[in-house]
Amino acid sequence: MSGYKCLPPHSKIKHPMFYFYVLRSLKDKDLYFGYTDDLLRRFKEHNAGNVASTRDRRPLEVIYYEAYKSEKDARERERQIKRRAKAFISLKRRFKNSLLE
Repeated sequence: MSGYKCLPPHSKIKHPMFYFYVLRSLKDKDLYFGYTDDLLRRFKEHNAGNVASTRDRRPLEVIYYEAYKSEKDARERERQIKRRAKAFISLKRRFKNSLLE
């Protein structure tokens, strides 16, 4: 399944990490932002249809993520991207080539 190879080796990390992530719908090309403590599990939940906000947008692929030691930092990053247009535009510049694929 597309997207698995780009996920971090979560099980090899000695301390818990928290992830802010960006998914792209292969169906409509829309983006979804979220945060989690287990990126692989959450990705699987999205593609299995277990997340209401992305259920009708499947299949999805991970196009970007950031790892944080603090859950609060990951949650704040998600909030920042969802609420601030300039932060969203800046983030999209980081993965602009991924959006073209």
